[in-house]
Amino acid sequence: MQCALPIARGKSVVSRAPPAMLAAWGRLPAPGRELLGDDLESSSTGAALARGLGRSYGDSSLPARADDKLVGTRLANRILCFCPETGVLRAEAGLSLAEVNRLFLHRGWFSPVTPGTKFVTLGGMVASDVHGKNHHRDGCFGAHVLRMRVRLADDSLVDCSPTEYPDLFHGTIGGMGLLGHILEVEFPLRCIPSSWLWTESWRVRDIGEFLAALERTALDWPMTMGWIDCLSRGRSMGRGILMAGRWASSSEAPPFPSATPRPRTLPFELPNWVLNACTARLFNGAYYWQHLRRHRSGLSAPDPFFYPLDAVLHWNRAYGSRGFTQYQCVLPKAAGAAAVREFMTLLTRLGGASPLCVIKDCGPQGKGVLSFPMEGTSIAIDMAVSPEIQRIVDRLNEFLVAAGGRIYLTKDRFTRPEHFRKMEPRLPAFESLRAKWDPGRRLRSAQSCRLLGDPA
Repeated sequence: MQCALPIARGKSVVSRAPPAMLAAWGRLPAPGRELLGDDLESSSTGAALARGLGRSYGDSSLPARADDKLVGTRLANRILCFCPETGVLRAEAGLSLAEVNRLFLHRGWFSPVTPGTKFVTLGGMVASDVHGKNHHRDGCFGAHVLRMRVRLADDSLVDCSPTEYPDLFHGTIGGMGLLGHILEVEFPLRCIPSSWLWTESWRVRDIGEFLAALERTALDWPMTMGWIDCLSRGRSMGRGILMAGRWASSSEAPPFPSATPRPRTLPFELPNWVLNACTARLFNGAYYWQHLRRHRSGLSAPDPFFYPLDAVLHWNRAYGSRGFTQYQCVLPKAAGAAAVREFMTLLTRLGGASPLCVIKDCGPQGKGVLSFPMEGTSIAIDMAVSPEIQRIVDRLNEFLVAAGGRIYLTKDRFTRPEHFRKMEPRLPAFESLRAKWDPGRRLRSAQSCRLLGDPA
């Protein structure tokens, strides 16, 4: 690749985080320290796990033991190469999507796939094989990665691609950092006609209407998703707001660039009692009916459309000291709309849900060995941690296993290993890759110990 922006490597700066507990985004604490370095080729030597911005909801970016070497990647955030003719970008794994957007959005480039937060590193995007509102059109992020540099468990360095060490390449995509530490990522940015989006939204009365509308809009719109009131029951069960978007053409967009909103901060932890079934129902009702017109359309800046929760920094404090989890699953298309209705019925009966429930169409399964999406319907629900949470997750997982669906590892915290094995027929293939590339199971996380039986 011919590079227009080569950037030389600097000296490594290594420091240890202060002696405090690490925490996942769901506020799950874990003992351990993070080793920070701006040269991952040095700092990742001997590490058991790599960690980016810590936005995994559960235990996938937490160490298995307090004395495990945990390397933080966020200081290794240099752009190594960019080609303005092709849009191909090569960067260190610690570069955040927020920084990519800041540097390239107003130059007419955007990531081919973006998750629901921009506070994620490129390495994390590969390890989770993130998906977005355009999965039904463009697949996951891993489908667009061209090459990676990876440090293996034996500390050797490997450059891999779909043609060089393809088993390592596809195993690393969605592999939760368990085959190697991702050091560099190369992928093409997408040329966009403007920095604005044209969006439309519809108020939808129930889950049946929602599923039909999702299927219909997916034919015409490259980006679709919906918010669902997962606490409503009866005839209004599954009511919500369906949103669709595309990049606005230069003739539709204003003559000035879109602005990045200034984020607000939730400065303190709310008491645990603030978010409860009553307040959640009040919020859901207000949010549903604020969409007074059945149909809206207009221009939107990227941040409110792609990253609505990023507008409030530390929004996870709203759940209080108890923390929360997100249960995200995908129900296969083969199970039909009836499975989605039954899942929503079970969810509302079990309780525990919050105002945050998202539904999306997913396209065909990608090549990442443990990549999450499959063709079907994805549902994501935030739930406060309570004495009932394990029972709720168990019941949802039992339904998911019977329906042929699966969970998203990046969000998971409470799935039992026996449920995971039943819902993941690709697991033996992934375990074979680990036996090849890390036979001693040196690369591990709290999640891999919980779900895969790694030694703690």
